[in-house]
Amino acid sequence: MSENISPPETTSWTGRLSERREASALVQSPSPKGLAPDVLKDTASRHEVSPLGHIASPRPSAFSAKLSHQAQAKPFLKWAGGKRQLLPVIKEYLPAKYTEYYEPFIGAGALLFSLQPKKATLSDINAQLTNCYQVIKDQPQELLELCQKHQEHNTQEYYYQLRVQDRQADFNQRTAVERAARIIYLNKTCFNGLFRVNSSSQFNVPYGKYKNPIIAEPAVIQAISTYLNQATCRILNGDFEQAVATAKKGAFIYFDPPYHPVSDTSSFTGYSMNGFGEQEQIRLKKLCDRLTDKGCQVLASNSASPLIKSLYDDPRYEVIEVKATRAINAVASKRGRINELLIYNKYKTKVE
Repeated sequence: MSENISPPETTSWTGRLSERREASALVQSPSPKGLAPDVLKDTASRHEVSPLGHIASPRPSAFSAKLSHQAQAKPFLKWAGGKRQLLPVIKEYLPAKYTEYYEPFIGAGALLFSLQPKKATLSDINAQLTNCYQVIKDQPQELLELCQKHQEHNTQEYYYQLRVQDRQADFNQRTAVERAARIIYLNKTCFNGLFRVNSSSQFNVPYGKYKNPIIAEPAVIQAISTYLNQATCRILNGDFEQAVATAKKGAFIYFDPPYHPVSDTSSFTGYSMNGFGEQEQIRLKKLCDRLTDKGCQVLASNSASPLIKSLYDDPRYEVIEVKATRAINAVASKRGRINELLIYNKYKTKVE
């Protein structure tokens, strides 16, 4: 997918709209990140060792040799709602300074990798996603070897052989590396790069029939692993409220939840079996209020729906409307410009 970035219009909205500034943005469809159980689990505490084992001083190969190449950490997955092309706009509203970074809906991690804070907590309700981050941190070489195997065997038949694994009784007995490589492979070869599960939490996106897809870029995986190990990073799996339970005054929290649909037919469903409805949006707003009262710096992305505008029609928040281009839709003609909101609790920004 090419990234032809066109300048979006941005406006400040606090009960009224007024022109604010222009910036470049190309974004994907509303973020389909889901919500979760109230129990937060640290993935590091239950991380298995791959049966492939650690490859001590492996014999160099064309694949592993690529690890020595320098690369910037960047998203390793296709992600509906990803913020990579919206970064120029988001960066205009970053706090001037902060003590720690939290991202409870980590998704593909575009902002995290761009900022690379020294102390960060990344979390998501999607256990398969957070497992990928943990494996990249702990076992990047083993992951890359298995991703290479998937790439070499990629066919429609092979895709469905891997997709069906989460319907099998022994799926949870598979190693963390196997599960991570599987989901990265499915993400890079499925239709439209979607992550969607059914009511039984089973991946259900059909094969995408791409020509020569790259499953994992070794230099990128290594760059991510290096960052996650050099910084103080916690990788958590669970509910967004619990993810920020330790946030203190001066912390910066970026919320990129599943967007509230702007119409009855526009909702993306299936990121998790639990969904993220109106009551969850209200719960998120109440959490933002509590964090604001603690002196935390909160920035959130969401759709420009009537519900979201109403929730944040609050003197404690500045709401910026951004017109951007959505890149994911099954019908190409419907990949048009949409309105999104950036919401922050009036902290001092870098550009002020």
